[in-house]
Order: sequence, then C-alpha cells, then structure tokens
Amino acid sequence: MTAPAVRRWNPLRLLLPIPADRRLRRGIQLIGGLLLYGFTMGLMVRALLGLDPWDVFHQGVMKLLGDHLSYGTVITCVSVIVLLLWIPLRQRPGIGTIMNALIIGWTTDLTLTIVPHTDLPAVRIPLLAVSIVGNALAGALYIGAGLGPGPRDGLMTGLVARGVGSIRVVRTCIEVAVLVIGWLLGGLFGIGTILYALTIGPLLHWFMPRLAVRSRSASDQGPAVESAPAADPAPACD
Repeated sequence: MTAPAVRRWNPLRLLLPIPADRRLRRGIQLIGGLLLYGFTMGLMVRALLGLDPWDVFHQGVMKLLGDHLSYGTVITCVSVIVLLLWIPLRQRPGIGTIMNALIIGWTTDLTLTIVPHTDLPAVRIPLLAVSIVGNALAGALYIGAGLGPGPRDGLMTGLVARGVGSIRVVRTCIEVAVLVIGWLLGGLFGIGTILYALTIGPLLHWFMPRLAVRSRSASDQGPAVESAPAADPAPACD
C-alpha cells in the first residue's frame, strides 16, 4: 500500500500567475522600468520643485521620523504597509508587485547619493522635466510587462473591486489624502507637483500602447494589448 503523496506548500501560489509567453522580455522590461522609476524619483527630489503626491507623503513621513530613515527606506516601508492592506481586499500580488516594493526604494537612495544637490534653476528645471517624462516611461515599462501592479495601484483597484467607488473617485481620494498628509508633515509641494498631475496621464497614454507586452497569439490577431490595465494607468510610485 503506497503512502499518500505529501503536498508541499508553494508560496508562489499566493502570487498572480506569470504569463506563459515572452517571459524574458517581460522580466527585462519590468526590472528596467523599476530601476528607471527609482532613478527618476531621485531626480525629482533633487529638482526641489515639488514631488508627486505619494512622494510628498514619503518625504513628510521621513521628516516626521526625524530623518532617521532614508528616503528610499521610507518608500519601501510604505510599500510593505500598503501591501498588508491588500489582505482584507483579497488582492493577489504579482511578481512585479513584489519587485516593485523591493527595487524602487534603494534605487531612489542610490540616485540621491550619486546626483548632487543643486540650487541652480538652470539645472533644476531640466531635472524636473526629465524626471516627469522618465517617470512616465518607467511606469509604462513596468506596467506594460504585465507582471502585476505596484502596491499603491493595487490598493486602488482593490478598493474599486470592493465597491468603494469608481476608479477616478478612489484614485483621486487616495492621492489627495496622501498629498495633504504629506504636505502637513513637511513634504515638498510645488510647481512640480502640479505639472506631474497634469502631464503624467497624457504621457502614459502615449507610452503604454507602445510598451505593453502583447502575447504572441494577440500579436497575430491584431493590435489589441494583452496586458494594458483596465484602470487609469498612471502609477503612484510603483
């Protein structure tokens, strides 16, 4: 009589399944997008002209803690806390979600170490422009890889799925809330914050169709994008 097979617990079952095709392309695009995202976040900090809403919050939290944690460490810690909020929403992260939480923070810190502080407007204004366009490119790269949303985007879609409100309402409420809290804590709100809010959507709208990884079968059938998100694609630091 044979003993019953013992089923081993596989932690990967907690994650969204990885698409079966173009895995190398997806992986390279994911990592490249996340590295670029952290780099452009660091440039936006160095521009000193205002941050995007979540980064205003991150900077405010860092100041609240007396600058005992680095900027990137705060980003990572907030990512983990937001991921814990996925549990009651029954959201499943993807491998891209986990990589997002692990990579962006330390990449931002590395950028802040390499790129020096400057008070010159002739340098800060181009830094802001490059950071916003590069951030949109980075977001389109990692979202287009189709390996899972960032922690903050997943919080938004999870709340929408639970009937809290529409995508537009939920996203707006979250970003206004973190922006106000971050500003009250000392995070940098400025012209860069406004420019980011006005331009990130149109930039992503242009980049996403060009960078979303299509399945081979979908490519054969036409221009439909397999992994374009159903929600407004603008990333929230993810």
